[in-house]
Amino acid sequence: MSSRIAWAQGAGRDEGRPKLHAISPRRPTVKVAVLVADPFVRTGVLAELRDKPGVQLVDPREDVRPEVVVAVTEPGRDLGDLVSKAAGAKLVLVADQARPAELWTAVEHGLVVLVPRAEANTTRLLQAISDAHAGRGDLPPEQLGPLLHGLSRLHHDVLAPRDLTLSGLSRREADVLRLLAEGMDTSEIAAEMTYSERTVKNILHSLLTRLGLRNRTHAVAYALREGMI
Repeated sequence: MSSRIAWAQGAGRDEGRPKLHAISPRRPTVKVAVLVADPFVRTGVLAELRDKPGVQLVDPREDVRPEVVVAVTEPGRDLGDLVSKAAGAKLVLVADQARPAELWTAVEHGLVVLVPRAEANTTRLLQAISDAHAGRGDLPPEQLGPLLHGLSRLHHDVLAPRDLTLSGLSRREADVLRLLAEGMDTSEIAAEMTYSERTVKNILHSLLTRLGLRNRTHAVAYALREGMI
């Protein structure tokens, strides 16, 4: 029997069997609040998201805390007042051309994804919510450039003169935490950095107090989790 005939006979034996289909993973359900000053626009956005898979709409005035907030800006409206209601949620901002000051305000309130208003259809909003929930940032290139420039200015004008970095740590604090993470004790860190042991202890005390951390182990775990070191 040739291999070609054997393959054909084998295929024929499977004809009556049920076929297995790949099951796509279910999208996790995300609690989403919609913040829009204009009631007509809000109604439209809610209609776009209502009963969609992976989305549970919640009222920001209720006790249920949203995981993602979709905020839509309006010309002449104060962005700060709008996004201040995000309450620590990840922010999807729908806007036209956000000015740098508005962009920084949005960043301060948890901006993760910026969607141009012209692209804000159902598919795009659902993708933005999924990306924000997963922590995948998405900014249009024309907004990303000014934001990076602003970060550079912030570091040069504000942080560097205070010996701070964009991570929120001073260079000395970052170095001490890295050495702690490598298993060194106070005396070994002092020798490595050519500091006195008292100086190392003062650096750690200042860090723990400022960040509200309990001890050195907590500080190392926090820094690793937040990507500071």
